[in-house]
Amino acid sequence: MKRSLSRHVLATAGMLCAISFLSALPRNASGADAVPQPVSSSSPAASSTPSSIAGALSSDTVQPISANPGAANIIPGTGLLGRLIGLGNIPGVRVGGLWIGNADYLFSGGVKPRTWSFNSLLLLNVNVDAEKLAGIPGGSLDAELLQFNGEAANAKAGVVTGYDGLTGPKPLLRTQLYELWWRQSLFADKLVIRVGKTVPTYDFNNVSRAVPTADASLQIPAVTGLIYTPIFKNPTLIGAAPGYYNSAYGITANFAPTRNFYLTYAFYDGALAKGMQTGLREDPVFDGHYFTIGEAGYAWSLSDQKLIGQMAAGGWAQTGELYGPGGTSQDGSEGFYTFGSQRLWRRHAGVDNSGVSGFFQFGINDSRTMLFNEFFGTGFTGFGLIPHRPVDSIGTGLAWSWLNRRYGFRSNEAILQAYYQMHLIGTSFLQPVLSYIPNPGESPRTQGAVAMTAQLTVLF
Repeated sequence: MKRSLSRHVLATAGMLCAISFLSALPRNASGADAVPQPVSSSSPAASSTPSSIAGALSSDTVQPISANPGAANIIPGTGLLGRLIGLGNIPGVRVGGLWIGNADYLFSGGVKPRTWSFNSLLLLNVNVDAEKLAGIPGGSLDAELLQFNGEAANAKAGVVTGYDGLTGPKPLLRTQLYELWWRQSLFADKLVIRVGKTVPTYDFNNVSRAVPTADASLQIPAVTGLIYTPIFKNPTLIGAAPGYYNSAYGITANFAPTRNFYLTYAFYDGALAKGMQTGLREDPVFDGHYFTIGEAGYAWSLSDQKLIGQMAAGGWAQTGELYGPGGTSQDGSEGFYTFGSQRLWRRHAGVDNSGVSGFFQFGINDSRTMLFNEFFGTGFTGFGLIPHRPVDSIGTGLAWSWLNRRYGFRSNEAILQAYYQMHLIGTSFLQPVLSYIPNPGESPRTQGAVAMTAQLTVLF
């Protein structure tokens, strides 16, 4: 009890210290999801050089962000930390990161109603532009540390999918090497290869990724700020694909022949499928369990209002012997997914970025051992709709998963969620979120759950 209380006190103190620190920052600092967003090698804009990445991240424009940039953005933060500690004058060296703290309160239903859960995520990132620092054309090196302290908020609600995507599998207290990779751009940036420890959700099934465009007034920033897990990883990939916070070693290749079209293929250590926490390992396993995935995507503009949209589809395969409950086993598994987003309405066409966009997700697999077999999700996001609050966003979403009943789950689980993401000051955002889960998947006997989350995100 004392240990739990001390953690709650520390989390509260951390939030207060962060807000105090941010009050001294200039209000025109940048956000991690500033667009165009050339930070994911699977994006059509990914052909940008490391120097253009740094330029995008040091922009004077703050944009709405995803609920967890650590799961959606390959280079988090703004580089402010490096400038504060005196590294800003070293050519090509960028030091930044983020801190996210949230508190969940389960009002009713679930397994443990009327309980609190507190979670804290810290990411520290060092990115080196090898061309600027050492004269190696098109090369960059990146390392990132992750520190997570959390509680089993989803388990308390009996939610298998995860209404709070900040907390994942145990252990819920972890310090780990999150990223360590070399990125090489070739053939006038049309081919980008990344080798090392990385997070596949930066490159694959990233529905929250900003839609690329050179015109700021057309941008869809982070497509949604929803916090539930399916935004960051399609549930039909959970248990096979590495991701937040279980990164893995592998190689990713992205080919972007035009600004509108891309092809991405990757091969990763697949030990996560046999229950190994790959994020906690400093070295790869490569013991016969491998995960391969490919994705193709296309972006477009519709009508005279230039309504920007994008769509992508991918397929994946997991090799090795896989085991489930009751002696269930199979030799590998495969799956398919697709997602897309579309600007639906622009309030001030050609003037600013305010308006409404929508998105959808779908996934299916043939697994007898994974937790989920089918998934569908959709949602809507409003940008700059609150008077005198141009950076704020508001959104809602539905995540509907079909579960593997061999685990004793319900046949399906739905999460309904709504949020309001408000820009505080500098690069800080406060986000209240309401979640309703009418049919928690943990058991057919689990009552419907209602939860409230307050989340503070600080980019630095």
